[in-house]
Amino acid sequence: MDQLMVKNIVKKYRRTTVLNNISFNLEPAKIYGLLGRNGAGKTTLLNIISNRIFPTSGEVQIGGESINDNDELLNKIFLMSEANLYPREMKIAQTFDLADVAYGNFDYDLADRLLTAFELSGNAKVTNLSTGQRTASKLIVALAVNAEYVLLDEPILGLDANHRELFYKELVKSYQEKPRTFVLSTHLIEEIQQLVEHVLILDKHQIIINDDLDDLLARAHAISGPAKLVDEYTAGLKVLKSESMGNIKTSYVFDHLNDERPIPDQVKLDHYDLQHLFIYLTDGGAY
Repeated sequence: MDQLMVKNIVKKYRRTTVLNNISFNLEPAKIYGLLGRNGAGKTTLLNIISNRIFPTSGEVQIGGESINDNDELLNKIFLMSEANLYPREMKIAQTFDLADVAYGNFDYDLADRLLTAFELSGNAKVTNLSTGQRTASKLIVALAVNAEYVLLDEPILGLDANHRELFYKELVKSYQEKPRTFVLSTHLIEEIQQLVEHVLILDKHQIIINDDLDDLLARAHAISGPAKLVDEYTAGLKVLKSESMGNIKTSYVFDHLNDERPIPDQVKLDHYDLQHLFIYLTDGGAY
């Protein structure tokens, strides 16, 4: 697998800038989380990467070659989105055939097994499915399609808790059996934290975070204790948010802590999770 490179992507609609000079790489065989608030440009970015829409400037490359008008490279990329692109009368099983024609070597055995697991019939018409069922049918295609880069835009829309858990389990299993790159764009950050290896955060139309999850969480510290001691300890550190209750203060730091920095006995250090880090970073925190 070759690396996918997003290079200096700008997307404007008239005077509105949706994406502003976006650059990052997607490495082979890795699971990414693409996070951002509503309107940050996540769907637009995924559509550009999959060549469904074109950037105002910049380009997407695989192995150093532009994907634009390159069918061989475009066949390495699959996007599952909220949009329903299938004809009204098409059956679920026929969507499998379309994926096989477009990408080749569709995994029908896996798709049939997942149909049973998600309690679906291959003869069901896509237009007659509920939101959750339609999502499940698209996920089956995404997991069984023969593509090196699988982009999942809101992949758990309408799924109940049982089917979300099933999807996470099957994603990991599929990834282990056939390593490839997945990009998950979702609002349920807490649920995907255990899946993703690398995190991209879009805010104000730019990439503000592009880092491995473990490195991010290693810098996410909740420091609590008497307000004066907390302020003294956090002086010079990047504090994203602070909360106080009486004389007790908690500061949420996003920074490396110096091992030589003495910790007062009354000050407690904890880590906080990816969801809260995302909230603090995109709610006015300094980054």
